[in-house]
Amino acid sequence: RPALAALVGEDAAAGELRAILAAQGVQASFLVADPDFRTIEKTRVIAEHQQVVRYDKDPDGNIPRAAALRLEQALKDELAAGAKAVILSDYGKGILVPATIKRFTAICRKSGVPVFVDPKVEHFRQYKGVTCLTPNTLEAFSGMGLPVKDGPEAAEKLGRDIIRALGARALLITQGENGMTLFEKRGASVSSVHIPTRAREVYDVTGAGDTVISVLALSVAAGADLHEAALIANFAAGVVVGKLGTAVVTPSELKETMKEWLKTA
Repeated sequence: RPALAALVGEDAAAGELRAILAAQGVQASFLVADPDFRTIEKTRVIAEHQQVVRYDKDPDGNIPRAAALRLEQALKDELAAGAKAVILSDYGKGILVPATIKRFTAICRKSGVPVFVDPKVEHFRQYKGVTCLTPNTLEAFSGMGLPVKDGPEAAEKLGRDIIRALGARALLITQGENGMTLFEKRGASVSSVHIPTRAREVYDVTGAGDTVISVLALSVAAGADLHEAALIANFAAGVVVGKLGTAVVTPSELKETMKEWLKTA
């Protein structure tokens, strides 16, 4: 069962979030509420199936230290309760900063639980020694302070450089309609495999990256190796981008799309 550890305010948006999580079967007991924090909200304006604009309600100022410590304890409690994998989703909203990133990743390493990271560019190099990072192409180049370059050779070099620089076990670079490339550390060398996209029709890419990292982590927690997990995550993303809005993929949808592909493979 998934569990969410996050910082929320004591406001209507937090109540709405708890209700949504409960309806979806997501454990919300690790949410940390702080009266001085405003729950983050994103509102997308859609016109004729196209996103026109998005406006955000973000927290004011820095995250209170006491709240960060409570969130750290929530992570420890989740691990003690038997969590099989941890996802750090960095949206640059002030919770995942260098100090908390260092503590959170150290806690996970000590527990032996795999850590998957969707990194923010400015924190890219802070995520040392994690199991797998899942940036898109722009984030991967920008995170290393490099201009974006086209072509497989540039992507290959970039992936290997990131693995070596961060000491990560793996790196999955998502590339939109071009699929994704998985890099894995194997002793002193780094292997790579490209996975073509499985999307048939693309209506909305909102949440595609979140789908990839979620299914990737879940698959590894269930016993898949990283290559198998990346293949499954790729199928899941192909389903989600065929839906409008922030969507999810169900187990039955995932099974069906994989069966359909096997028929034509």
